[in-house]
Amino acid sequence: MDEYNRFVDWEKMDVNVQSQDPKELSCTEFQELKQLARQGYWAKNHSLRAKVYHKLINNIPCRTVTPDANVYRDIVVKIIGKRSSSSLPLPEFVDNSLVPTYCLNAEGIGAVRKIILCVANQFPDISFCPALPSVTALLLHYSRDEAECFEKVCRILACNDPSKRLIDQTFLAFESSCMTFGDLVNKYCQAAHKLMVAVSEDVLEVYSDWQRWLFGELPMVYIARVFDVFLVEGYKVLYRVALALLKFFHKVRAGQPKESDNVQQDIRSFVRDIAKSVTPERLLEKAFAIRLFSRKEIQLLQMANEKALQQKGITVKQKRQNVHLAVHAENFKSEIVSVKEMRDIWSWIPERFALCQPLLLFTTLEHGCSLNRFYSHSEGHEPTLLLIKTTAKEVCGAFLSTDWSERRRGGNKLSFFGTGECFVFRLQPEVERYEWVIIKHPELAMSVSETENHASGSSSTLSSSSIPADPSDRLSPFLSARHFNLPSKTASMFMAGSSECIIIGGGDGQALYLDADLNHGRTSHCDTFNNQPLCSESFQISVLEVWGFRD
Repeated sequence: MDEYNRFVDWEKMDVNVQSQDPKELSCTEFQELKQLARQGYWAKNHSLRAKVYHKLINNIPCRTVTPDANVYRDIVVKIIGKRSSSSLPLPEFVDNSLVPTYCLNAEGIGAVRKIILCVANQFPDISFCPALPSVTALLLHYSRDEAECFEKVCRILACNDPSKRLIDQTFLAFESSCMTFGDLVNKYCQAAHKLMVAVSEDVLEVYSDWQRWLFGELPMVYIARVFDVFLVEGYKVLYRVALALLKFFHKVRAGQPKESDNVQQDIRSFVRDIAKSVTPERLLEKAFAIRLFSRKEIQLLQMANEKALQQKGITVKQKRQNVHLAVHAENFKSEIVSVKEMRDIWSWIPERFALCQPLLLFTTLEHGCSLNRFYSHSEGHEPTLLLIKTTAKEVCGAFLSTDWSERRRGGNKLSFFGTGECFVFRLQPEVERYEWVIIKHPELAMSVSETENHASGSSSTLSSSSIPADPSDRLSPFLSARHFNLPSKTASMFMAGSSECIIIGGGDGQALYLDADLNHGRTSHCDTFNNQPLCSESFQISVLEVWGFRD
């Protein structure tokens, strides 16, 4: 262990890390390495972890010309000169990020700044990388000298494998990752998301902190365990752990009085003091218990979020638009929902669309109860939001991800289209958002389709056969296939329309049917999920509105 202790303040380190017998790591198979990383095989041996990191980072595919230890030795004196390392200013691209000490001694804390400045010199294309101080400080623990740490950092930054994303280096990549994290929270941590919406004016700003929780606030012993797995499995691990942190925060926070009026600060404080309530093993156990999207699906979602930001010209750091700005009180008027209720809906929709403002496209009060007029006003807009108020004062609706013009692809046959980002919801008498059966409970996909087929009558046939038997066959059930030049079979089917009716079906056993006159509707409810129906089984429509999304 002597060769790796130069920068470590051992008085602050866990004594168990020093006392373990040396181990060797001989496996090279990914699955075995993955299990060992998750189990913490090298977590309690400082020297072994250093050797494993060296091996894993050396195996990262990099650009042909990647700065190495010799480059550092050549440039460090020219860049640093005689300046005191403790007073060196950090480059702007770290965005005033914390520089964690991670049990480093005084020499190590100064070395972190020197290494970052040398990295900035060699990577002029980096424009935004707030995780860099934390990654550098952690790797310095497991390096024999500054030059070796510099080379490790450079190899991570210079990774050229498009399927192996590691650290965000532009604001566009960082911001889209924050939006993607918000989408994942909305999908997998609905109770926590509901709390965030209730206690925060800008929930997107809270989620933009997700990387700081990991690379800044999380104690050294925790981030080291996360980094063990990250080097083996990649970026997806970071999403998993951040989701787990939010779940634990919600569990601790629920039912307790607010610590402050700033939930963003509360989460940071919770993560800093996480040792009081959660062990590293329990955190990882929780993270890997989440049945997250596939790596490919997350990549597609990230691409969609990046595209939305680029279309709005958001490629450099600026103030994020929050929900209160997206739904302007003075410009918004609906006969069905209040401004507050619309903001609640806006907090549920995918992040890339939450950047837009609502635009009223169709209302039965102005355009009449005609399904043809419904289509003519809705077509050409993607996504759309459907709102319904019944004569019994019930309010429900649906977020519909796909242009209604897609219905024509089935000819005269009623066939489903759309993506898994669709969802149905109820606002009155109680607020409830429903997940999609085909995503959350794929084994029920066929039975739901059969129920819809029966309810729609013998003259119409649902194309349930076009739904893959195995949901894993679809590259992404959450994004429109044509956006990524994917074959149509990869798209999921959640909405349908003809000249006779509209069907929006599947959310946690909920399905919505609207007749051609837009005066009557009915719902289908599956008792399997033990939840409340969307609204009355049969209802009369008082008002129906369709909203689009305006840049």
